[in-house]
Amino acid sequence: MARKSSNRIWWIVGGIMLVLVTGLVVAKQVGWIGQTKPLEVELSTVKQADIIERVSASGRVQPEVEVKLSPDVSGEIIGLYVEEGDSVVKGQLLLKIRPDNYESLLARAQASVNSSKASYEQARAQQAQTEARLIRAKADFDRNRKLFEDKVVSAADFEQIRANYEVAQQEIEAAKANVQAAQFNIRSAEAGLRDAAENLRKTTIFAPVSGIISLLNVEVGERVVGTTQMAGTELMRIANLNNMEVRVNVNENDIVRVALGDTAEIDVDAYSSIDRKFRGIVTEIANTASGLAASGAATSTSADAVTEFEVKIKILNESFRDLMGSRGKKTYPFKPGMTASVDVITERKSNVLSVPIAAVTTRDTTAVTPTEEERPQAANNQQNQAALTKAVPVKEVVFVMKDGKAQRREVTTGISDFENIEVVSGIQAGEQVVSGPFSLVSKRLKDGDLVEKKKPEEKKDQKVSNEN
Repeated sequence: MARKSSNRIWWIVGGIMLVLVTGLVVAKQVGWIGQTKPLEVELSTVKQADIIERVSASGRVQPEVEVKLSPDVSGEIIGLYVEEGDSVVKGQLLLKIRPDNYESLLARAQASVNSSKASYEQARAQQAQTEARLIRAKADFDRNRKLFEDKVVSAADFEQIRANYEVAQQEIEAAKANVQAAQFNIRSAEAGLRDAAENLRKTTIFAPVSGIISLLNVEVGERVVGTTQMAGTELMRIANLNNMEVRVNVNENDIVRVALGDTAEIDVDAYSSIDRKFRGIVTEIANTASGLAASGAATSTSADAVTEFEVKIKILNESFRDLMGSRGKKTYPFKPGMTASVDVITERKSNVLSVPIAAVTTRDTTAVTPTEEERPQAANNQQNQAALTKAVPVKEVVFVMKDGKAQRREVTTGISDFENIEVVSGIQAGEQVVSGPFSLVSKRLKDGDLVEKKKPEEKKDQKVSNEN
């Protein structure tokens, strides 16, 4: 009996072992054990879409034309006939500077002209007297020369008469020079008179152009400095607020995509609350980076410094004409200095193959070992021992989900917007590409990895609420 009981136990144990082995084999074949857990990923479908490539920048609204007025003469303001915001026309009187000193200078200059003219007349009279003396000396010289030849006049007397004649000739030349000098003095005095008259005229300042007084820096009674020898006081600015532009700084990586005539969408912060956007067009692109023109090309800059170029974008009048009508004739929708954001549309493409930007990443291709012919040359390069391997350029890739695995595809991309990027080649419409998570796509995901679609967060939340 004991022997039969022992055999029965062994049969039971053997049966259990057989069942366990069979279960393990079946579980492995089915995939319940022995396989890596798939990575949860976000999937997107390759589809046709319209892509608008944009360059974004921010800046300030400024008038297209703004004239800064500074005085040419110094003095005290005794009359100010405009206020900030007033509309003026070309030639309109703006302000007056006290003219007393300049009137005195003008009178002094006029007196100097009169004195020079009197000196000129005196020099002419002296010239006439000198000419008369020359005629008399010449007559005496001619008469006494015959007498000297006839031995009537002594040699000493004749030499004296000849000397007088030569002195008279020199005096006439000096008299002519004095007359010419007096003429030059008159011209100099007249130039001083014109200068004094011009300085007196400049004490009254008129509007050089028509527009709006966009900035007024002075009041009656203030003293201002002229611009003859130094940077003068800025009195005011006159701007045409009908023609406004946005001046933005564009990064050097984006400036190559911006061209004259590109259209733009302008968002002025003052109108963000009503979600109003305006249209514009690129009218000017700087050829020199901001800051380099003033500091000079030879100035060294920090490696971390951002290089930007100024771009001017005209705000099209038809995009804000309705605001002009609602605000009246004397007010304008934009004021100099308003903050604005700009999206310059650099290119448009319709119905092109596209994927989310997050789906496109880069991968380094495996290094290639040099051939036997190339190895000695690379080994002799002591400065770069890394030349023993040749690095293949980085490629743009996407990961396509196929049969539960991530399949790497090299792609060629085109333009992009804030969400999608054009794919020129490498994938087809309708395929599923991995678009997230970002850290997985950009670094960890490899060709052949098991993947599965990530479950929506909403379903997980519903499951948790049902369990509660």
